[in-house]
Amino acid sequence: MNILIFGATSGIGRTLAKLYVEAGNKVFITGRREEKLNEIKSEAPERYFVFRHDIRNTLKTPDLIKEADKQMVGIDLIIVNAGIGKFNKDLDWEICESVIKTNIFGVTRALTESYNYFYKKGKGHLVNISSVASLVGNGLNPTYNASKAYQANFTESLWMRAKKSKKSNIAVTDIRPGFVDTKLAQGETFWKADVETAAKQIVQAIQKRKRVAYITKRWCLVAWFLKRLPRKILIKFF
Repeated sequence: MNILIFGATSGIGRTLAKLYVEAGNKVFITGRREEKLNEIKSEAPERYFVFRHDIRNTLKTPDLIKEADKQMVGIDLIIVNAGIGKFNKDLDWEICESVIKTNIFGVTRALTESYNYFYKKGKGHLVNISSVASLVGNGLNPTYNASKAYQANFTESLWMRAKKSKKSNIAVTDIRPGFVDTKLAQGETFWKADVETAAKQIVQAIQKRKRVAYITKRWCLVAWFLKRLPRKILIKFF
């Protein structure tokens, strides 16, 4: 299988790339840090393909997909794993803007171009890594949670388009991790999964072509409560 992963220089993206390469797949990885990309490629030069790309540079996203298609002779699975989040209790606009550029503009272009690629091809599997944070607001981190809600909604919209399409066979999956031990997890948290465990469960969810998957699985319980608890209770935690 030929796989393209946006945001693969660290954390979940890098671990997913490692698992897929170890399983015998070819993986095209992207990220802003060229030295990290080359470091990863050196681990399995015949299976990794690298391309330096800042997801915020939306004009270059189509070129990235064309290059991945060319180098691997087709793409079967695209995973969009891009997102930043910073505590913003003072509602600093610069923080809001940086999150929006990555989590909304960058991710939307990546998902749109990926979906259109698979639509023209007639088949494929598109995956977005959103978050459990998509289910609720957050007074200390408002732009992050709002951007993840946008991502979840946009991914569901693409799933709807795919289900209605009679010209192509496209699977669309929304992965919603809880706390995972990466740089994005700020402060003391509960139920924090190690990256390897989270990545393995993501691979399983993708194999099953799920529409939505919570990672780790016990976060399904948290999601159930988040959808039902009154906001006057939720506000104490967010």
